[in-house]
Amino acid sequence: MWGLNDLLFTTQLIVSELVTNAIRYGRPPMDLRLIRHDVLVCEVTDSSSTQPRLRRARTTDEGGRGLFLVAQLGGRWGCRHGQNGKTIWSEQVIQDSP
Repeated sequence: MWGLNDLLFTTQLIVSELVTNAIRYGRPPMDLRLIRHDVLVCEVTDSSSTQPRLRRARTTDEGGRGLFLVAQLGGRWGCRHGQNGKTIWSEQVIQDSP
């Protein structure tokens, strides 16, 4: 993946959480984009305008940790709204090769 093997596991987890949230709380159609620039950006777009909410799940909760994980694993994350829904994104820092 663009020579970013050190980000593979983290990227898979971030993508999994963002796509799962789009399926559970969003509306079709949905789109996934990975963008490599100075950082690696993972974006998931759906047609719902519902604002995502970062929660701190209790130890007994079965869910509610997705965006918390995304926030912990990525450098930054956020949501932007467009005409046809919203895009939730997460950035990961790309480390320079030695």
